[in-house]
Amino acid sequence: MNIRALYRYPVKGLSAESLPGVDLQEAQGFPMDRAYAVTDGSLDFDEHRPVPAPKTQFLMLAKYEKLARLGTSFLEASKELEVSVDGTSQRYDLANGADRERLATFLQSFLGVPLPGTPRVVSATGHQFTDVSVHSVALMRSISLINLDTVADLGKHLGKTLNPLRFRANLYFDGTPAWSEMEWVGRHLTIGEVMLKVVRRTKRCAATSVDPVTGSRDMNLPLSLREYADHGDLGVYAEVVRGGQIKPGDAIQLGDA
Repeated sequence: MNIRALYRYPVKGLSAESLPGVDLQEAQGFPMDRAYAVTDGSLDFDEHRPVPAPKTQFLMLAKYEKLARLGTSFLEASKELEVSVDGTSQRYDLANGADRERLATFLQSFLGVPLPGTPRVVSATGHQFTDVSVHSVALMRSISLINLDTVADLGKHLGKTLNPLRFRANLYFDGTPAWSEMEWVGRHLTIGEVMLKVVRRTKRCAATSVDPVTGSRDMNLPLSLREYADHGDLGVYAEVVRGGQIKPGDAIQLGDA
């Protein structure tokens, strides 16, 4: 098995960023992954005492598929987010309160639908807005993995090529039979000096029904997945047991529990 691609999603619900390599740390998640989020106005988030909240209280693809039309790039050194749409772009300083308000206002206007309240860009030191954050801190800091052979097999069944980015994972790999990763919970993966422990299968939601390029909801993928595989899972979560650097091309070894 080999890593084929690494991605982070600096702002929950917005576009992926391809990475040439990542330094993982023990018991920590993907660096700068889901470090920011935009509430839908229904959540009173306290950055000094962050409490995980359901993804339904944030702007996210499962509910607001139009977000996929936005291209974003996070400039880590300056904490700026560049947002592009229809050939134009704008930068927002996420360390600046006024710029956060401008970004939230832009997203509300861009979506053009009623929201429960006034959206806010939120973040907190050490907090990641992952979907599984509501279960535990350890799961909040886990990383998501997708077997490209599984994606290809599902696509073959559906009669179309599935863009793997529908599944918004951190690590994409291949070289093992489709669906075999569903049996890995409790087992370890070694990538060079890095060791991961697979802790949970990934239940897929309506976000996977959205084409990540066009922003259209072009299928009911969770339903198709259940009809084909007799369950709603695709991909796994893993915790970092031992840190180190990983990059595309690195070999992955499957070990025992």
